[in-house]
Amino acid sequence: MSQLNESPIITVERRKAVTIIISAVIVSLALGIGLMKVGTGFASRSSDGITVTGSAKTTAVADNAVWTLSVNLSSATVSAAIKKVDSDVAALSKYLNAGGIPTDALTLGAVSTYANEEYVNGNATGRILSYRASRDVTVRTKDVQLVSKLSQGIGSLLETGINVNNYGPQYYISNLPELRPALMSDAMKDAKVRAEALTKAVSSELGALVNVKAGPIQITTPDSTMTADYGAYDTSTIEKTVTATVSVTFKTR
Repeated sequence: MSQLNESPIITVERRKAVTIIISAVIVSLALGIGLMKVGTGFASRSSDGITVTGSAKTTAVADNAVWTLSVNLSSATVSAAIKKVDSDVAALSKYLNAGGIPTDALTLGAVSTYANEEYVNGNATGRILSYRASRDVTVRTKDVQLVSKLSQGIGSLLETGINVNNYGPQYYISNLPELRPALMSDAMKDAKVRAEALTKAVSSELGALVNVKAGPIQITTPDSTMTADYGAYDTSTIEKTVTATVSVTFKTR
């Protein structure tokens, strides 16, 4: 009889309490199932094996040099600027030939010209102040030591008034195709040694090879730590360090 006379407010509050309890039970079950799945996922991933990175490096000596120099001059007329450029290019070629670079190792670029216009408050006045002409001279040779010597001594030519921009020689190695397979092999061996050390530390054994991913070759200056996602190729020095990396996955048991 007392239940029939129960207050409507109490009935509503009771329904809310029941709803909250049911919701809490559902959430707890969902979290429990979710955590079980996550735990199972971690277990399955960890049972797939172990992934390690192996590396190997060697020293290399550049055997090709590319050296680009540029002569730039300005004058009141186009013809005068071109004549000055031709004169300085001839002097530069003479310096290189006298230093031991044969003529057939020189490549002369086309003469380029442009006008230096006058601007006032950011607006062109239509008046030409001067004309600039430029021409590149490129040296290609296997005598890298000679190029290095001439590059360091080019100051003597500049002192004569010849206007030459020296961008510095670039040094390349031609035996990279021969170095790459040996480096990859050594990097694989390094990866296996690391994987064995890790598995032994946890009383496990190394199993079969699952996957191998080769990284890009890094060609850097000696003792450099520079790396690039798509590979590095430093051309500033004759002596170089060549590094190869591999990511290897092994099964464990």
